[in-house]
Amino acid sequence: MISIIITAYKEPKTIGKAIEQILKNKIKGKFELIISAPDNETLNVARNYAKKDKRIRILKDEGKGKPSALNMIFKKAGGSILVLTDGDVFVSEKAIPLLLEKLENPSVGAVSGHPLSVNNRNTKLGYWSHLLTEMVHIWRKESKFISCSGYLYAIRKNLFKKMPEDTLSDDAYNSHTVKNKGYKIEYSENSFVYVKYPDNFSDWVNQKKRSAGGYNQIKYLFGGKDIDRSLTKESAGIFQVLKYPKTLKEFLWTIELTFARIYLWTLIFWDINIKKKDFKKVWVRIESTK
Repeated sequence: MISIIITAYKEPKTIGKAIEQILKNKIKGKFELIISAPDNETLNVARNYAKKDKRIRILKDEGKGKPSALNMIFKKAGGSILVLTDGDVFVSEKAIPLLLEKLENPSVGAVSGHPLSVNNRNTKLGYWSHLLTEMVHIWRKESKFISCSGYLYAIRKNLFKKMPEDTLSDDAYNSHTVKNKGYKIEYSENSFVYVKYPDNFSDWVNQKKRSAGGYNQIKYLFGGKDIDRSLTKESAGIFQVLKYPKTLKEFLWTIELTFARIYLWTLIFWDINIKKKDFKKVWVRIESTK
């Protein structure tokens, strides 16, 4: 059995499309679709779908954050394979079967989907989102070890390890758990998941600080081994980044992004290593992605 899990928080406007796109996937065998959120406005929309489809389960979490919610959901999920996604994104119609195909290989413990930006490339922040998703796509195709995208990934349930509740990146945590247990992580590049990224700089910083900071946190949780995201590793790909822009305007935006990433990693270093800020305090809700 497959358990497909949507975690959400105050996303009544997007949860419907997230559910509908998953149900368009032709999944072989039995599956359940679990929708979890702490707020009634999101769950009420999901309940309307559950009335029409018995495969849909509603689980209300306690509002202690995503790691706590996932720990609760995984205990109650009936599937041996777990597919995770979010309530503010939507998947392509073949995304899930393609993920599951990779898991037919018993040596594979997890599979990442392929995020694509729906933002307007003709704006600076929209261009940044397209550039960054393309660079991550290239990295996932070429790297020996990849971390799954939290927007869409699948994992064997028996490999899941209970997460600390202050975990910033559940995808990074689960990916490193899979690797440490000796399993491979594959990339399903045609398992598309469509994502709206921040459209203002403040939200961009907060979102990226949370995701990049999550990888910094992994160093503490897993003893600093084989962490796949850092300023040093990003710097190694600078020449590939500079090949991406198609116009002078995009080239100038690329230069700005380079300095923005340096600023971002400086903030992370300051918060975590100098101010010793609690990892949980790095989490900030990003409104412009909803």
